Formats: sequence, C-alpha cells, structure tokens
Amino acid sequence: MPKFTRRLTMPMYDYTCLDCGKESLIVLTLKERSAGPVKCPACGSTNVRQIYTSFVAHTTKKS
Repeated sequence: MPKFTRRLTMPMYDYTCLDCGKESLIVLTLKERSAGPVKCPACGSTNVRQIYTSFVAHTTKKS
C-alpha cells in the first residue's frame, strides 16, 4: 500500500496596492486574513484590493 504524506499548504492571495501600484502575492493564514486589513509589502499601505485568480487543488483521488 502506498504511503501518503500530509502536505501542509498556506493560502496565497494576490493583491494590488491602490497607492503604489505594486502587485503582490501574500501568504496569510485564515486567522491573519480575518484579523484586520492587509498591508502592501512594498509601501505599507492598507489601501489594497484583492485580485481574484485561478487556483489549483491537489487531491489523492483520481477523477
């Protein structure tokens, strides 16, 4: 029987800063994301907007 290892992943979110224009990929736990406003890593502004992109889901079952 194959041995499976549990893969831990963190949610990644794409944001664009409305002040400096920088697009950033930010890794946040669900708790961090709901705790308060996200800050731009480039300028520190909280005037950011999430960019919705596609995602990949890994499963152990074959379709």
